[in-house]
Parts: sequence; structure tokens; C-alpha cells
Amino acid sequence: MSRAALLVLADGRFPAGGHAHSGGAEEAVKAGRVTGAESLEAFCRGRLHTAGRVAASLAAAAVLGVDPVALDGAADARTPSPALRVASRKLGRQLLRAARATWPSGELDALGVRFPKGAHQPVVLGLTARAAGLGPADAAYCAVYESVSGPASATVRLLSLDPFDATGVLARLGSEMDLVVDAAVEAAREALVAGVDALPASSAPLLEIGAEVHAGWGVRLFAS
Repeated sequence: MSRAALLVLADGRFPAGGHAHSGGAEEAVKAGRVTGAESLEAFCRGRLHTAGRVAASLAAAAVLGVDPVALDGAADARTPSPALRVASRKLGRQLLRAARATWPSGELDALGVRFPKGAHQPVVLGLTARAAGLGPADAAYCAVYESVSGPASATVRLLSLDPFDATGVLARLGSEMDLVVDAAVEAAREALVAGVDALPASSAPLLEIGAEVHAGWGVRLFAS
């Protein structure tokens, strides 16, 4: 297992398309729910324990060998918002393109054939981690970090927030990320035996509603 591969995959410069998405932060800023570092931390904490937890468990399960078609269906069922389903598949398609160029894999090729319009991003993330020789916890860490670093980075641009303050938010959430990763990997191992229904389905209704509102804007900085 190469820890360098983990650094490459988790690097924000990896061309997976995440820079174009705010993780709901753009709508939250406009609605006045995120106004600075304190409210950003609350927003990221909520996202970590809902969308982040679900994504981490899906990614970890993919690394462990749970059927990616079943996982993609599970991701669809856990994403009520049509706008977020579209965004997830677009991100999955972009990640798959980058992953196949970086870590060529028959499994990644097969996923591209099965889902020509893109599988859900966490499923692709898990198979990418598997192709890179990484483990389920590595994939889960990538998922949870992405779930909070995306909104933090977007808020720096949206509010001209001090980048030091945004980084402080991520650091303060570190121990909670560890807990979410542990729970996600445990759920993924259960899914090997009990099926995808064993994976968490944590809900974040305001994120889903906000995504639909955001998708209707004529002018926006981020795709989602």
C-alpha cells in the first residue's frame, strides 16, 4: 500500500472536478446560514455527519469489493435531490477519467462501460482507491475530507473568508472525521455480509432543498 497514492488522490489538485462544486456552501451563504468561520464550522460538521458519512461508507464498501452496481443504486436511494444526483454522477465521470489515466484498472474500465454517464462519485472513489492499492479507511478519509474541505474552500471565495480561518475549521473537525471514518468502515464490512442496506442513510434535508434552489439560479459561481 502506497501512502503516496493516498496523497495524490486526496490532493485538491487531482483533476477530479471537485473545485467546481461548493458542497452546498454557495446556497447556504446566499441564504445567510454561513456568514463566517463559526457558521462554516457548523455547516461542515453537519455535512460531515450526514453526506460525508454516507459517502465514506459507500467508498469503503467499494474498496472491500461490494458490487459497484448495488452501491450505485444505494447512492441513488440516499440522494433524494435530482440536482445532487446529477452532480454526483458528473463528479464520478470526471474522477473516473482522471483515475483511469493515473491507475489503469480493469475494474475502472468496466465501471465506465456500465455507467457511460457516470457512476456516483463515492463509488468511483472507492474503486479508484482500490486500483491505487489503498484500503477502505483510506477511501473513507478521502470522502470525509472532501465533504468538508470543498465547502471550506468555496467559502473562502464566496465570502473572502481568511484562508487561515477556513483551515482552522478543518483542523478542529479532525477528531470527528476520525470517528466518521471508523463508523463508515465498520458499516462497509457489515455490507459485505448483509448487503447495501447495512450502509448508513443519514439525511440532510436542508442540503437537498438547498441544492434544488441552487440548481434554479440563472447565475452562480459553482456547479452545485
